[in-house]
Amino acid sequence: MTQKRPLILVTNDDGINAPGIRALIQVMNEIGEVVVVAPDSPQSGMGHAITINSTLYCDPVIVNKNSPQKEYSCSGTPVDCVKMAARQILDRKPDLCVSGINHGSNSAINVIYSGTMSAAVEAGIEGIPAIGFSLLNYAMDADFEPSKKYVKTIVENVLKNGLPKGVVLNVNIPKLSKNEIKGIKICRQANAHWVEEFDKRTNPMGREYYWLSGKFINEDEGEDTDEWALGQGYVSVVPTQFDLTAHQFIKELNNWPLHD
Repeated sequence: MTQKRPLILVTNDDGINAPGIRALIQVMNEIGEVVVVAPDSPQSGMGHAITINSTLYCDPVIVNKNSPQKEYSCSGTPVDCVKMAARQILDRKPDLCVSGINHGSNSAINVIYSGTMSAAVEAGIEGIPAIGFSLLNYAMDADFEPSKKYVKTIVENVLKNGLPKGVVLNVNIPKLSKNEIKGIKICRQANAHWVEEFDKRTNPMGREYYWLSGKFINEDEGEDTDEWALGQGYVSVVPTQFDLTAHQFIKELNNWPLHD
């Protein structure tokens, strides 16, 4: 009896035509039955946004007629894509959701803003094991070949071992050649933040506008963080949860005179 191949949902935030998702699809086709539901345009930095005040469109498309996967282009956010896949498109719950490969880092605090990781988190909320993959290269012509080996290894391990309820994986891959990447490190999220600035300008009509810019500040000197691992040439894997409760503060908060 032939064993059924795992059903894998693929999405991203850079858009359905981005090179990163094309590389991810190639690897997933080696492992299972692939269905792609991805934004029809770039949705970077959307975080966990959903579409509630306008209509959503989700149309079947053929991006590569020589590839076996089914693909759908969605007018919404990465989270919308996962919701649409789970509620409208798929006839059964996927065995795995993979998001990416993102063009750029989603390490440390970036996970909060990331559409890539929010799609993975939404899958986790739906009870689907999920992984977000990112390459530390923002260029649209980035070389994803060195990433493929690690993507495949991590995916195969998740399919074999599963993930705890409420936990997804945040995987970041350094911008290095295949021979330069040293391996995989299991990490915690680094304590880092952005110091943001707004570049104020004036358009030809005299109206002021702003460009957001900023500097990434890593205040964490630990050698068990994603930032440290990436800086040392390792692929970082951070188990990430969507429970934002500060459990360690509950006991102290209960001592405040809030119940009087």
